[in-house]
Formats: sequence, C-alpha cells, structure tokens
Amino acid sequence: MTQGTLLSRAVTPSPHEDAAPPREDTAPPRPREDLVELLRPEGCALLTVECQRGVVGPDSALPELAAVAQESGALGRVAQLVAAAHDTGVQVLHAVAERRADGRGASRNAPLFRAVERLPVRQLTGSAAMEIAEPVPVAAEDLVVRRLHGLSPIAGTEVDALLRNLGCRTLVITGVSANVAIPAAVFDAVNLGYAVVVPEDAIAGVPASYTPAMVRHTLALAAAVTTADEVAACWRRTAVTPSRSNFPAP
Repeated sequence: MTQGTLLSRAVTPSPHEDAAPPREDTAPPRPREDLVELLRPEGCALLTVECQRGVVGPDSALPELAAVAQESGALGRVAQLVAAAHDTGVQVLHAVAERRADGRGASRNAPLFRAVERLPVRQLTGSAAMEIAEPVPVAAEDLVVRRLHGLSPIAGTEVDALLRNLGCRTLVITGVSANVAIPAAVFDAVNLGYAVVVPEDAIAGVPASYTPAMVRHTLALAAAVTTADEVAACWRRTAVTPSRSNFPAP
C-alpha cells in the first residue's frame, strides 16, 4: 500500500462533504457522540489565533487574509464560538502575535519574518493592531497570550502551561491562518498530548481555496474536523456552568 493510499484512508471526510443540504423544516442534527465526549467544557479550551485588528481587522497588515476571514464568515464563527464558550464555562485563550518597536527578540530566520518587517501595519506592543478584532467578544475570564517570535501560538509561549493548569485535555483551534499558524498550532498541541478539534468553517487562509485542501489532506490527519455549530451544540449539551448572562452585573 502506498503512503498516499494510507493517508487518504486515515482522513475522516469533512462534515460538509457529500452531505445533502439540510431542509429548513428539520431540526439540526445531533452532535457526534465522539465529539460530545471530547468537548466536555470542564476539560476543554478554545484558542483563537491572531484574531487581532492588525491581522483580520479593517486596517490589516494582510488585507487579502482579512478579506477572506470576513467574507468567508470565519471571523464571525470565531465570535460565535467565543460567545458559546463564555456561556458554557469553556476557557478561552486569545493568541496574538506582536513586535516590540525596537524589534528585539523577533525572529528573522524565515522569509515571512523579513516580509513582516516591511509591512505598513505593524503589530506593535500596546497599539490598536494588538486588540482583538470585532466581532469577537473578550471577557474578563479570557486569557491573552502574546508572542514576540516564531510561527506558532503554542511553541515557546505560555499556552501549554496554562492549559495544563486549567486541566484542559482538548483544544479547539480557530482563527488564522490556515497557511501557517493554524497547522503549527495543531501539530504542536498534538505533540504535547492534547486532543485537537478544528471547526473548519472558523479558520481561514489565502487563497480561500487553500483552506479546505489543507483541512482535508493535512489537518484531518491530526485533529477532529467539525463545524462551529457542532462544537457549540456539544458545549450546550454538557455544560455545567450557568450562562454568564445569569450572573449579576459587577
């Protein structure tokens, strides 16, 4: 058996693939039982990757990527998942990439890093470019993890230690880009022993056609591939924490 045949057999088809469009008069399908167990809120966390104004906002340093994230609906579905996490007690972490104004500590060992230095919008510490982009909500309980170097939101950052301290076993990864940071995060999380879930409609890359190919032929080998709706449905089924909307205002 060839390696290509082996890999193709290992890939679980995307939830969208070969599926008939849902009828408007039918209830949404129940989440897959394997996902319900993986996504129990008490052992799960949601990671948003580079969903910051300087990357996916209106003044992005990468306007093509920002346009795809907006037009595909991926950024909106990230916002949907963050809101669902807040309501069901799932810990949210926002991973952002930043640079010091003097560039100290920044990586320069790849063409991408050198290109970033020439972009008109820079992800400078303390600037508006570092803020989480609308419409993604941010709560006081969310954790923001910043990195000055590298391609991954996990390797060399606080993410692993924070997840272990929180008792997390499953990591849901969303955001941008499907070209670099998302696969890096998936592989790093798997190598560290986490089960990974990727809502394929809550990630984006360029060109838009690249993302489904990356999901099918690469990410599906390492992660459970699903949709934002299914993740949120799993959380609602097993949530033990009251909705934040029921908490008294501070």
